[in-house]
Amino acid sequence: MASCVVDYEGRLTAHLPLANRVIILKSDGSLLVHADTGFKALNWMAPPCTLTEASPGEEDGTLVWRITNKADDQLTITIHEILSDVEHELGEEPGLRKDGVEAHLQELLAEKLAPLGQGWELVRREYPTPIGPVDLMCRDEHGRSVAVEIKRRGEIDGVEQLTRYLELLNRDPLLAPVEGVFAAQEIKPQARTLATDRGIRCLTLDYDELRGLPSDVLRLF
Repeated sequence: MASCVVDYEGRLTAHLPLANRVIILKSDGSLLVHADTGFKALNWMAPPCTLTEASPGEEDGTLVWRITNKADDQLTITIHEILSDVEHELGEEPGLRKDGVEAHLQELLAEKLAPLGQGWELVRREYPTPIGPVDLMCRDEHGRSVAVEIKRRGEIDGVEQLTRYLELLNRDPLLAPVEGVFAAQEIKPQARTLATDRGIRCLTLDYDELRGLPSDVLRLF
């Protein structure tokens, strides 16, 4: 943390006047300048880049950092006062593990088809078509084929995708007629309207309930 002035020269020019800021220098060479508010950096340099440090000014005692990237853009940080200087080795980053993504929703629904209807059977996950796989191919309690497309957030493009799958699947006499279910944790009103107009059922998924946690009852429209 330091009291500093920041100047950027490259595809454009930018200037941050003297103020207290957080300066983060990472092991990969990237550098970020943050204010006390907001989650976005005020300015930054992505790797690969090089940092050179100028000697403190004889008159005002400032310290100057110059960070240059491969495009020769330059970020100059003039440090007037260092408020805190700490260094930590964070170790290897295991990576972000996302919970509730489409693949996980697909896996949970494939294991528990009850939200779709009693007596349903799973034919296959990732059922192939010439334009891509349908998330779940099932048979309902009457033995009819049903294609299920799963999204975290259901929007119009997801309905269009399922519509294209249904058009191809219904050309197969061994499957036809194939119905469609559009399942998502949240379904936009426009997507629901389009799906209903095309004879596609919409299923609102409750992620906690799929995992076996107490929650509201699933709503099947």
